[in-house]
Amino acid sequence: MKVKICGITNLEDALAAVEAGYDALGFVFYKKSPRYIEPEEARDIIKKLPKNIIKVGVFVNEEENNIRKIARLCKLSLLQFHGNESPNFCKKFSDYRVIKVFRIKDKIDLSKILSYNTFAYLFDTFAKSKFGGTGQSFNWDLLKPLSGIKQPIFLSGGINANNVREAIKLACPAWVDVSSSVEIKPGKKDYGKVKKFIKTAKGRYVTR
Repeated sequence: MKVKICGITNLEDALAAVEAGYDALGFVFYKKSPRYIEPEEARDIIKKLPKNIIKVGVFVNEEENNIRKIARLCKLSLLQFHGNESPNFCKKFSDYRVIKVFRIKDKIDLSKILSYNTFAYLFDTFAKSKFGGTGQSFNWDLLKPLSGIKQPIFLSGGINANNVREAIKLACPAWVDVSSSVEIKPGKKDYGKVKKFIKTAKGRYVTR
């Protein structure tokens, strides 16, 4: 099981996540998010990270030129499109690995999902006023029809150390993605929760 921690805004949190064993770090380049980070700040953090850590840039309905500018500046590994980006828009980034996000309410539209020929799909909880970071989960059983697809699945939305094993069992994702449940406040991580989550997600946590 691979784990991504999203909403990194400072070097201390990034290094703590790396030490805990996270496989990928997410940087939010959506200005309306409380976890937004300036691209230059993200670049400076990324320069100090191990080269094998996957760096994901999170974008919401951003212009193509700005995405490419930030991706080059920060040397991003993956681009995560969390808005209403169309399949044709995603195709413009064939030179990158793209994660397309689908916000789930009470059903999934399999044909719509498969119309996106991206590297991976991420499923998050729908919220009318937010693009992610809600801290709320959805019915993970809804993802069962996707069990045979070739794209890796990232699972997000309300996952924490208490339910991550259940989420993995029900949804069978390749990745779990966490943000708000390991925070003290938006943009600032709780190191104890960070460590517990990664150990639990990877099956290494033992209660005493």
